[in-house]
Amino acid sequence: MRNALLIAWREFAENAKTRGFWFGILLFPLIWIVGAQIPALLAKKGTPTRNFILLDLTGRTAPVVESALKRDEQRRAAQAFREWAAARLSTGNALPKVASEDFEAVNAMDLVRPLLRTNAGEFVPPQPRFRRVPPPPGIRPEVDLARLEAEVRGWLRDGRSYTPEGEDAGITLFAAALIVEGHGSNAAPGLRFWSENQADTDLRERIDDALSADFRRREYVRLGIDPKVIARVEGARADVVNLSPRKAEGEERVGLPDLLRQWAPSAFVYLLWVAVFSIAQMLLNSVIEEKSNRIIEVLLSSVTPTELMAGKLIGIAAIGLVMITAWIGTLFVVAVWFAGSAGGGGGAAAGSPAAQLPLELMTLLGDSWILPAFALYFLLGYVLYAGVILAIGSTCNTIKDAQNYMGVIVLLMMVPLVAMTFIPRDPNGPIATALSWIPPYTPFVMMNRVTAGPPMRDVLGTVVLLVVVDALVIWGCGRVFRAAVLRTGQPASLAQIWRWMRGR
Repeated sequence: MRNALLIAWREFAENAKTRGFWFGILLFPLIWIVGAQIPALLAKKGTPTRNFILLDLTGRTAPVVESALKRDEQRRAAQAFREWAAARLSTGNALPKVASEDFEAVNAMDLVRPLLRTNAGEFVPPQPRFRRVPPPPGIRPEVDLARLEAEVRGWLRDGRSYTPEGEDAGITLFAAALIVEGHGSNAAPGLRFWSENQADTDLRERIDDALSADFRRREYVRLGIDPKVIARVEGARADVVNLSPRKAEGEERVGLPDLLRQWAPSAFVYLLWVAVFSIAQMLLNSVIEEKSNRIIEVLLSSVTPTELMAGKLIGIAAIGLVMITAWIGTLFVVAVWFAGSAGGGGGAAAGSPAAQLPLELMTLLGDSWILPAFALYFLLGYVLYAGVILAIGSTCNTIKDAQNYMGVIVLLMMVPLVAMTFIPRDPNGPIATALSWIPPYTPFVMMNRVTAGPPMRDVLGTVVLLVVVDALVIWGCGRVFRAAVLRTGQPASLAQIWRWMRGR
């Protein structure tokens, strides 16, 4: 055992000294945090203002569309202002309600300025998402539709720029919206939307919603129905209260903590997957490197193959525990920082979801079995996959030789990632239960079910099964390791590996 621990310490020290190990510890949480912010940042800053032309061939609906787009921009600016002001409130102040429909930045600043810190600065409204511009030269709505669309097609397809009256620089068109008469009497107007970018559908959907709402309003008036009455009736909603039978009497209402409890394990499944895969890959590289450099022959002159294998498993497992401890510690630090920022007026407004989320996350991690379960399933999953990968590494002389085997393992490990978002929707259903009893998937699936109250027979039974399978894997892979670790030449075939496992 002493020799195995010496090997383990050597493996731990060799990997801990590398820059890649520390970069992995520092960069992965950073990528995780930044990655969560990038979509929102790109939505706010990464999309330029889209220039479009609006050609109303009906002669009556363009003002309706322009009014609807203006209201959308006012709501967007009001939301940006609320976020800006909430991050700059003085301690103890609450953000007053800012109307969205008639938002004006100047009036809003006058309202909240006494509540802000002295160094808050001035709010800069966001650039509009969409801007209606005059048509390019040669496009005249009075010509027939076919000729008009031929001109529009040319400007959009060629990406030609032009300088509208009053502009200092040339612009290119993102889209052209042509509003035409509907087919038949009392038919809704039609929208012929031209754009090369078919992924960004916001403008088309906003114009469609505006045209449809205006048509319905006019139809209500034509039929003698008061549109305000219809709007009031359609705006009525049932009073829905979401309750959980698992909660104590008087506390049945479902809130943010309950949703977090349901979905937080999915994040830990992803973390578990990355940890198991990266650490097992580290083990594979270590074995193949030492084998190709003939260092393993020197080691085996002082220790037995079993001691060498055990030492490598323990040493790399220690590296993995340090890595995931650092990752989870970073998660705690970030949660504490966000919670402190919210409470001190430097972050989200107190009582908002952004302020409550870190606090609820810390409470969940402290009150649930997520962290102990994560440590348990990491060790059990690591032993299972590391034993197999260690055996693969002992039969191969180069990383290239091992890739054929690793491809199968990677495909095997992709199943929990595919099912990661489905399992929380039915954590104790037949699919989740069946996957829990398949040993290669047990750590990931049970980690995903840990806060859903799985039956105790599933919890204890799958753990016992996984321990037994781990023992069989280590026993069988140990035989392969002892037989193949000093072997050179072509990689062993599956038939040869099977014979080694049987002791032949």
